[in-house]
Amino acid sequence: MLSMVRRPLSAAVPAGNLLGIHLFQCPDTVGIVAKLSECIASHGGNIHSVDVFVPDDKRVFYSRSEFTYNPRLWPRDELHKDFLNLSHCFSAQRSTVRVPDLDPKYKISVLASKQDHCLFDLLYRWQEGRLPVDINCVISNHDRPEDNHVRRFLERHGIPYHYLPTTSGNKREQEILELIEGTDFVVLARYMQILSESFLKSYGKDIINIHHGLLPSFKGGHPSRQAFNAGVKLIGATSHFVTTELDAGPIIEQMVERVSHRDTLRSFVVKSENLEKQCLAEAIKSYCELRVLPYELKKTVVF
Repeated sequence: MLSMVRRPLSAAVPAGNLLGIHLFQCPDTVGIVAKLSECIASHGGNIHSVDVFVPDDKRVFYSRSEFTYNPRLWPRDELHKDFLNLSHCFSAQRSTVRVPDLDPKYKISVLASKQDHCLFDLLYRWQEGRLPVDINCVISNHDRPEDNHVRRFLERHGIPYHYLPTTSGNKREQEILELIEGTDFVVLARYMQILSESFLKSYGKDIINIHHGLLPSFKGGHPSRQAFNAGVKLIGATSHFVTTELDAGPIIEQMVERVSHRDTLRSFVVKSENLEKQCLAEAIKSYCELRVLPYELKKTVVF
């Protein structure tokens, strides 16, 4: 399996200090990194890493910084104001700062259909503390009996499960909107329904999907069968933001695995499911660690 390996969050945080993360997008100009360094250093903080991207043909500055600081010298509300002033100084389109050990975890809802592999993998990673989120609820258009392993897990951990069967004429979108109100973003863990433009506008926040194929190839249904019939030598999974265009949102993460003429359609599916689980989890983790920025209309910068 092939995937881009990203560095973990900074580990060497001095005793009594906290780790902060800053994600930034603004028009490119001279002195941005200098001002960022000054902002942090003036409060006794120390930058551990700065990743910068400036496209060759665009005057846009993208950056992600990790820094440590003493919360007694730089209270959280003052830190917020200082970075807000920095964003105003550079007319930033995006400026987000998080302190993982102080700030609430991202609250999410997960939508799923019949297949459990992505959903249960997320639940397992969440249980182990490997996903920095709080799961508000799980919503499914496929009924699961009470003794189902997913239902038992959710009940054991106090996570509500909502069964909302859908038809071609009723996607239950208003009810879903009510259930996901107050979440920071939504995850589609193989939710096999197309969300309407009005739903996306009403929710107004990011939705992360997993597609069991290597986009932009093999969009829509049965991508494993499409790939098998095409005789590909690589299969993959793609995690992307949901937009009004089916399976065409900005890509966050992709993973691939080699296949050959000896593979069957069933082995394609098995390999794909393993890729889907890891790809979706990595995309969520990257998003929560402030590694993802939209870039142009259909791209992302992933630090």
